[in-house]
Amino acid sequence: MADDPFTARSAFRPSRQPGRPRPRAVGRNEIRVRTRELHGYRFAYRMAGKGDSTVVLIHGIGDSSATWADIIPGLAARHRVLAPDLLGHGASAKPRGDYSPGAYANGLRDLLSALGIERATLVGHSLGGAVAAQFAYQFPERTERLVLVGSGGIGRQVSPLLRAATLPGAELLLQAFQLPTVRWQLQAFVRIMKMLNTGLGVDAPDLLRVVDALPDASSRSAFVRTLRAVVDWRGQVGTLLDRCYLTQGMPTMLVWGGRDMVVPALHAGLGHVSMPGSRLEIFEEAGHFPFHTDPERFLGVLHDFISRTRPARFSPEEWRQLLRTRRAQARGRGARSLQGRATG
Repeated sequence: MADDPFTARSAFRPSRQPGRPRPRAVGRNEIRVRTRELHGYRFAYRMAGKGDSTVVLIHGIGDSSATWADIIPGLAARHRVLAPDLLGHGASAKPRGDYSPGAYANGLRDLLSALGIERATLVGHSLGGAVAAQFAYQFPERTERLVLVGSGGIGRQVSPLLRAATLPGAELLLQAFQLPTVRWQLQAFVRIMKMLNTGLGVDAPDLLRVVDALPDASSRSAFVRTLRAVVDWRGQVGTLLDRCYLTQGMPTMLVWGGRDMVVPALHAGLGHVSMPGSRLEIFEEAGHFPFHTDPERFLGVLHDFISRTRPARFSPEEWRQLLRTRRAQARGRGARSLQGRATG
């Protein structure tokens, strides 16, 4: 195709997309939690589908692979789907360790290797978006596409609730949320916010669900350690937007809720502008969890993005050239700069 955007010479060379397998309905009973031990720790994950390509779904902070329950069956009809519980989350181990995006990216690489998965399309939500982008930065040769959903790591701004949770005493506060009287007050607050149709009311039920997923001290400690690795009282600790130029040729899509009160939709625009050629999808009435608000639309957008793009192919020589010059050298008819991504 003369206008094929993937004809650009860049650090990522597109490959021919394999034929799509015939869709097959995947029942929820086929999507069970499995475990594998790596480095002496238990890693839990959900896996479904038998497609030629693999899609990895990475949840946000305090959440688990269960958050993708409405997405996995439809996605698994065309692709192999892997949804891990990040270390410190869900059914995975919760050691006293490194919960930074870089460490999570390493752990994800090891899990993929243990499962025999060489390359994948990464879909990351919130913290999972930062992990997905960090994975693509650290292991570009193993990344086919990148989808960032309400992702962290793009800008500094973040919900005051998350900033407050990084302060001393946060674990005690999270423990107090489990008390019956406090739970009743929180639920009443959520009902009021929903009745007033506020942005916080859109996200409050999911945020309360995340708090409910922290029933013991080890879970709360892992949550606080993870949060403090990426957020402090001033906002998000870091952003890797300065490295977007390294991802030219990487198919990238940003999906955001227009009423996101955790990571504001302003970050979607910032990321889109910083990633030439990226695709932007705004779910106007959704909050921080657009795949919960409208799972059918989310699944349709994801299928469309994957079907319309070719997996990126990595070239070490051109990656080296990008590091030296901070720009791609496009050659040939129709060549142009392509997708960048946030890596944070």
